[in-house]
Amino acid sequence: MKQGILYGIGVGPGDPELITLKAARVLKEARTVFAAASTRNDFSYALEIARPYLTQDAKIVRLHFPMTREGTALAQAWAENARRVAESLKTFGNAVFLTLGDPLIYSTFGYLMQTLGRDFPEVEIEVIPGVTSFQAAAARTRTVLCESGESLLLVSGINSEQKLSDSLLIADNAVILKAYRNYEAICRVIREQGREKRSVFASRVGQAEEVIAPLENAPDHPHYLSLVIIK
Repeated sequence: MKQGILYGIGVGPGDPELITLKAARVLKEARTVFAAASTRNDFSYALEIARPYLTQDAKIVRLHFPMTREGTALAQAWAENARRVAESLKTFGNAVFLTLGDPLIYSTFGYLMQTLGRDFPEVEIEVIPGVTSFQAAAARTRTVLCESGESLLLVSGINSEQKLSDSLLIADNAVILKAYRNYEAICRVIREQGREKRSVFASRVGQAEEVIAPLENAPDHPHYLSLVIIK
């Protein structure tokens, strides 16, 4: 069998109807489906979103990644999972890797793609973009993310409080992803800059547990699938 192609597919933030037509077609044709999961459990949000498009005989393979920022452990996990993917492509043909939102924005797929490129350069990869959580949240709240000469900053919530503050000062509008990590510091910076009234909190967008509210009415302990839009 000819070595298969790995498709990195963005399945959107939660609503299966936000999956693109191209992604839906490739998912229906997929024989092997890779889904990232924590080493603590096998659950995958991306897999649950994609299930309506998968055939009953599709082989589901969970790739486990440790919930740590320790470099050695992460490097070992990426190398091992890249090896498993490369072997599957060689043996079983085309496969897909599922990711929430878009595959190239704060995604496990980005690391996997780079590791495959280093260790298995012969592997062919195609990326199918997906709707991001902040695009879906903006649509739900009718928030214009940027217009005319405005800038839009996309920033990670795991940054230090000082870096976050400095970044927001130079942006017209901003989106903070991974807002759960340093949530108290994020809210403090937004309040200090006088932007609280112009900020929207969103969590698990497009899912049954969705929460969208003005930042001042947001929960004190947000879910890890949370973001803040700042005008």
